[in-house]
Amino acid sequence: MPGSRNPNSSRHEWFLTTHWSVVLAVRRSDSVRAREALETLCRAYWYPLYAFVRRSGRGPHDAEDLVQAFFAQCLKKDYLGAADQAKGRFRSFLLMALKRFLANEWDRARTRKRGGAGPPISLDALTAEQRYALEPSEPLSPDRLFERRWVLTLLESVLARLRAEQVEAGRSDGFDVLKDSLTGGAGDAPYAELAARLGTSEGAVKVAVHRLRRRYRELLESEIANTVGSLEEVAEERRYLLSVLGG
Repeated sequence: MPGSRNPNSSRHEWFLTTHWSVVLAVRRSDSVRAREALETLCRAYWYPLYAFVRRSGRGPHDAEDLVQAFFAQCLKKDYLGAADQAKGRFRSFLLMALKRFLANEWDRARTRKRGGAGPPISLDALTAEQRYALEPSEPLSPDRLFERRWVLTLLESVLARLRAEQVEAGRSDGFDVLKDSLTGGAGDAPYAELAARLGTSEGAVKVAVHRLRRRYRELLESEIANTVGSLEEVAEERRYLLSVLGG
């Protein structure tokens, strides 16, 4: 993800490039790098937006068209004019921008021809509908579903970053065995069982899990820091996002 910083570096350096700064850079200039970074954000967080549109009553094809059209407007800066990092969290800004787009652009977006010059972001509509079909049956509001999917997408990003680090360090096999122990849930496999699978000692497994959990928390804070207006908001946002999963 763009804007990721190692929390072990200085806190100032860690927060130099965030999702907010990407948005503001695109708003202020036609920087190719900034626009590519925004496109990366769109690719990362398109499904929470798609789920919101679907839960709001749109059909699969309309939802795909609307999300594509929204991204197109974002990449053209039309929907970035109101961006203000001081006003809150990036997820809130993005959802508000989508709502404004749906209110203003629905009729025009519905009549656009599919195909044309090609979508700005490549979305797998079949995968989107397959994922949407697995959404919980309880009547979550569109806003609540968006938040839940935002959290899960963020956690998936953190896990992917952690795995990439472990692969680079040559520890991918160990990570694949230990990754289910990251959250410390009641269903975790006993350390003795994990040690047997890895051919190592139980003590070594405890140390490895402790280190992975610590790095996971660091990466989680780094990813959350990308989406808020200041470092002081990181802890509050983390508590809120995790409460979304429990609610």
